[in-house]
Amino acid sequence: MNLWFRLLNMLLRRPWRQSVDPFATTVMAMRVWPLDLDLNFHVTNGRYFTMADVGRMDYVLKTGAYRTALRHKAVPIVGDVWGKFRRELRLFERFEIHTRMLGWDEKWLFVEHRFMSKGRVVGVVIMRGVFRAGRGPLPPIEIVRDLGVPEQSPALPEWLQRWSDSCDGLSGQLRSEEGRE
Repeated sequence: MNLWFRLLNMLLRRPWRQSVDPFATTVMAMRVWPLDLDLNFHVTNGRYFTMADVGRMDYVLKTGAYRTALRHKAVPIVGDVWGKFRRELRLFERFEIHTRMLGWDEKWLFVEHRFMSKGRVVGVVIMRGVFRAGRGPLPPIEIVRDLGVPEQSPALPEWLQRWSDSCDGLSGQLRSEEGRE
């Protein structure tokens, strides 16, 4: 339920009216609420991924990527996520989610969400995803071309490429185990 309130709050701010460059970092201010907590009374690990979804929706609306999705009758789909937790967020603590596009390859778009509190990085969520239309995933180049971004992705950090490769490796292993090479 907490996700719906945050999503509605974000939409009421009408982020689609605040156009930003696709390489800009968007910032959303939030506060830790009781439903965000685990038994240790800090934000539960899974909640970071949920809040990153809201930050990503804000980014998609502000950059105009939603218009591209509508033109192609596509929806954003998360393929894989990874999280790094550095310090805890406690009840009623204010924090921000800083969202930015890291780049893309032939299949995936890569987005970073930095959770910031008191000038420090509290945690990071990395996502690779696609926009899926009726005929299947749209190549990222179609999305970035519509956004007016140069077609060449910024160089992806080595750690990000290794992570993406490991996700592909796990997917291949699972297909193999299911007999669906």
